[in-house]
Amino acid sequence: MKRQLIERELTPEGPRRGAIKGGERPRRSVTVNLAESPLAWLHARGHLSERLYDAGEALRSDYERAQLSANITMRWDPVRVKTTGERGFSPSEKQIAARQRFDGAIRAAGGGLEDILWRVVCAGEGLPEAEKALGWPTRSGKLVLKIALERVAEFYRIT
Repeated sequence: MKRQLIERELTPEGPRRGAIKGGERPRRSVTVNLAESPLAWLHARGHLSERLYDAGEALRSDYERAQLSANITMRWDPVRVKTTGERGFSPSEKQIAARQRFDGAIRAAGGGLEDILWRVVCAGEGLPEAEKALGWPTRSGKLVLKIALERVAEFYRIT
């Protein structure tokens, strides 16, 4: 995966009050990799075990294979020509199977947990944004996400 690094300001509210040289407090920034998913970020920093990370990636993979995200333009998929030889699964059969696995994993997570799973794993929202959108207390999302990913790991039989 190619890195997409940008600088982001940590204090978007601007200068703070206080006796600072030059009248303004120096702003702090951090380098962010836009290509890194929130799940990968949590895993890389030790907040998620390998098992939970794999469960999240399996869920995201099924979400993408099932093509559940919104399409905003015309589909330009190549047309398949029927050939002789070994019969594999057609693209639509693979899509249906992925949709069934995704739905099963979401059901296995249980009520109330599908929101955080979808937002962080599938939509790529950060935990602070997901917590705010769901009206949850700060720092509660990580715990709830771990519980949901444990159930998803059980569904996918990840050890």
